[in-house]
Amino acid sequence: MKDVRPAHKDAYELILEAIDIGVYGPGDRLVESELAERFGVSRTPIREALQRLETQSLLARDGRSLIVASLSHDQMAELYVVRAELEGLAARLAARHATAEEVRVLRAMVDEDRKLLNDPSAMSRANRRFHKQIHLASHNRYLVQQLDLVHRTMALMATTSLAIEGRGQDALSEHQAIVSAIEAGDGDAAYAALKTHISIAFETRLRHDAEALMAGG
Repeated sequence: MKDVRPAHKDAYELILEAIDIGVYGPGDRLVESELAERFGVSRTPIREALQRLETQSLLARDGRSLIVASLSHDQMAELYVVRAELEGLAARLAARHATAEEVRVLRAMVDEDRKLLNDPSAMSRANRRFHKQIHLASHNRYLVQQLDLVHRTMALMATTSLAIEGRGQDALSEHQAIVSAIEAGDGDAAYAALKTHISIAFETRLRHDAEALMAGG
């Protein structure tokens, strides 16, 4: 199936987005010719994009093939530690620097996302959009760059914690608390609210993975 290629996206961005939205998941093999056909580009930029993604550890070697990488338990735990600190910092800076318009956008996102509670995939996309908006509201380009890398790596997780029953509603309540702290200009509260949000998401994922292991065993 050939995808329509947006003019502003290069091969790297197209492949990255496909991984991010789950077109390709952990363990899936990426073939140059198939990707070139899907995205309507030549194989040279596809090859260069695959090399770049491998360098960033988003792809791994399986013999002569490249596959979407997967995260071990330890890697996932390390990623959540870094994510919590960086996201917390972004919220703290957003409380200081976010414009009134940015705060209104964040509030609107929380309200709009309530309509998506029965659609985990849409909730996951909305969640990424919400967090990205906080990153941008920090007004710190270097922090945004680091968080972009963290969120790319998050795409290597096969499932979203938002798919777990009840998690979507709880996540929105946590988002509301984060926005309220940012709106109040309370950096400490914003930092704590976002770190708590990430901690709960991590615990939810750990519980889900443990239950899946028990069921499989």
